[in-house]
Amino acid sequence: MLTRDELEHLIRHGEIDTVLMVFPDLQGRLVGKRTTGRFFLQSVADAGTENCDYLIACDMDNNPVPGYRFTSYEQGYGDMLAKADWNTVRLIPWVEKTAMIMCDLLDVDSGNLVEVAPRSILQAQVDAAAAMGFLPMVASEIEFYLFKDTYDEAHEKGYRNLRPHSPWLEDYHILQTTKDEYILGAIRRNLEAAGVPVEFSKGEAGKGQHEINLDYTTAVEMADRNSVYKLAAKEIAHFNGRSVSFMAKYDFNDTGSSCHIHSSLWTLDGQTAVFDDHHGPHGMSETFQHYLAGQIATAREFSLLWAPTINSYKRFQLGSWAPTGVGWGIDNRTLGFRKVGHGKGTRVECRIPGSDANSYFAFAGTLAGGLYGIKHKLPLGEAFMGNGYDAPDIPRIPWNIVDAINLWEGSTIAREAFGEEVHHHILTMAKAEWEAFNHTVTDWELRRYWERI
Repeated sequence: MLTRDELEHLIRHGEIDTVLMVFPDLQGRLVGKRTTGRFFLQSVADAGTENCDYLIACDMDNNPVPGYRFTSYEQGYGDMLAKADWNTVRLIPWVEKTAMIMCDLLDVDSGNLVEVAPRSILQAQVDAAAAMGFLPMVASEIEFYLFKDTYDEAHEKGYRNLRPHSPWLEDYHILQTTKDEYILGAIRRNLEAAGVPVEFSKGEAGKGQHEINLDYTTAVEMADRNSVYKLAAKEIAHFNGRSVSFMAKYDFNDTGSSCHIHSSLWTLDGQTAVFDDHHGPHGMSETFQHYLAGQIATAREFSLLWAPTINSYKRFQLGSWAPTGVGWGIDNRTLGFRKVGHGKGTRVECRIPGSDANSYFAFAGTLAGGLYGIKHKLPLGEAFMGNGYDAPDIPRIPWNIVDAINLWEGSTIAREAFGEEVHHHILTMAKAEWEAFNHTVTDWELRRYWERI
């Protein structure tokens, strides 16, 4: 990570000639502008950049979506201001002479934060935690598939008959991951050089599937790191004639890709973790119990924040390593929530999100649910023992986006936690995803009906 002074020094000495001023869109992708180093120093560093406000009111294809209160054709699709967060300056070593800065989005006229921007939504939950005396710490494990096809080749093939980088399941497999190391090693080293600390990479339970784990940190910084990680993995794969996919379920017959979220609360000074209590059940403090109870209580209603696409729900299959039940257990991977760690590392792992989740929304949902449990002192039920896939009394994760939309739309808890405007914005986004799916004829329909109906 760089300071502002260090970045300006590198620009003036010709070591950096391009600065990416970026922010996450509704899908969690980084969007924004590339500015020359010269112009950045002259006009952008203090003033920021102006960007069309439709960027946080579009679908996956960047089509403007009607129905948003925030912006529309009727309102003229004006600009919003992207202002540098100077705590997020980093080199992008895999792109020549390039640096990146995460930006917060502001109203051009008032200078206020745009409430419905993904980064603002997460920051609001961090602020809510601070008001209760807590500093959230978060880490996540995001999986992806590595393919021998380039992105252009995959597109030309209609994303059929793709060639996974491994012919077999490579979970923890050293020989196969050594074969993949020219990509995975490049991702790890470049992330480290970009100020995104990496713990490790490993093969996962699918053919060509991998996971990279990043150091835990504060919530917004962790979401920023995830955005950089996803971008780096795609771009480094591209530069090497390969591709990666963060789809939740690219092949129904193979393992889905997850984004397991580990979270805990600390004192505001970041010195003391508050989840560990040797005298509590399973070493869990009362605060931890309420926090986990809140996540469980809100999991179904908040599922859109963890599973935002049509494809997300294909991942929730019995015996697939993705959970189908909302219950919790002690180090039990068959459930939606898992108590893990010891001492200050005591934390809850939410196993529901897929790798397609927008980290800012997913973390916001995690924190909002936990804080709801603390605020209302929700009791935590007993830990489930055994196979969570077979548990008859555990609430189930919605199995499709329509059910998830209905749960979010009717959720008074979501309105309470996020506010009416954010609730409406996410609802509109989800409905647009469902509508887009219903405006196409799928390959499945053609194979099933074209000749035989």
